[in-house]
Amino acid sequence: MPYLDEKFAEFEHLPNEEKIKRFARNGRLYDMIISQQLTRQILEDIYQLTNKLRQVSKSKAGSVFLQGLLCHKRAMLYFTQPSSRTYLSFENACHILGMRTTEIRDPRVSSEVKGESFDDSLRTFSSYTDLIIMRHVGANMAERAAWLLNTYSNRPVPVINGGSGNDQHPTQAILDVYTLQRSFENEGGLDGKTILMCGDLKRGRTVRSLSYLMKNFEGVRIIFAAPEPFQMKEDVLDFLERQGIPYTLETRALQNVLPEAHAIYMTRIQDEHDEVVGESSRVDTSKFKLGLVDMPMIKSSAIIMHPFPRRDEIEVTIDPDPRAIYWRQERNGMWTRAALIAYIFHADEEIMNY
Repeated sequence: MPYLDEKFAEFEHLPNEEKIKRFARNGRLYDMIISQQLTRQILEDIYQLTNKLRQVSKSKAGSVFLQGLLCHKRAMLYFTQPSSRTYLSFENACHILGMRTTEIRDPRVSSEVKGESFDDSLRTFSSYTDLIIMRHVGANMAERAAWLLNTYSNRPVPVINGGSGNDQHPTQAILDVYTLQRSFENEGGLDGKTILMCGDLKRGRTVRSLSYLMKNFEGVRIIFAAPEPFQMKEDVLDFLERQGIPYTLETRALQNVLPEAHAIYMTRIQDEHDEVVGESSRVDTSKFKLGLVDMPMIKSSAIIMHPFPRRDEIEVTIDPDPRAIYWRQERNGMWTRAALIAYIFHADEEIMNY
């Protein structure tokens, strides 16, 4: 649809500050599309709401209460890119709040195989549901969905970005910040900590989104450890510089910077984004893996995180170490996403007052 393509191109070139206004209603979060939307206050609200949700859900009466909050709402999970954790955590987050869910996880079973446009598909979904949660291989597709429904739909509904191309994954960043806050709640919180991110930083949307959120915390320092071809892209580095957030680029070996980190965030190589088949395999990543032999170098109070799926960048032998909290991090995803949905639908006050 050339007309809509041209109009969306105009929107894409707007400053993020202007886009953020379009993704809000009455000064409050409505669509969750990019990490830059999230302020420290919103993150703190979601942190407190997540803790309250977990507490309330421990009793049968509390669970019944939560399931009645949004039982009149329906959610569409439009996941055309492979996913297990993000999909399941969102589906169960909806169920915690009583929302009914429908799904499309393969575009071959939708009318897109008949030539229906992405835009018309989204308009169709908004006719039947009250929330669209989407994951798409294409960059900026969640942004396009929110723009489209806000501008050209007679029934706009909120859109949550569950991962878009290799650009952004804001709800992963929310659960990552929650995990960091919870881990350091007795050590002054996330302020003043050094976060080490390692792996495919160039194409890893989780580390990109988490980097953007560091603007909300004081005295944070970031270390980016990766071979040169996988180092963090200039757009994120420019953002950090504008925000006055110090960072270091380590391109020799992960072990050179391990002792400095309060949190170590490991990621896999994103070879599904190779422009040429086998391109990633030609890069030597052997010095950017975490093994049992490295553990004495890490602070006793540090934490090790991973967004999953993992390959060989973290040895399984590390899993029993109390500093390895990636399975706890994974579980946090369901609760933070439930909190986000409750927040978007203004159910947060009711939960906090339970």
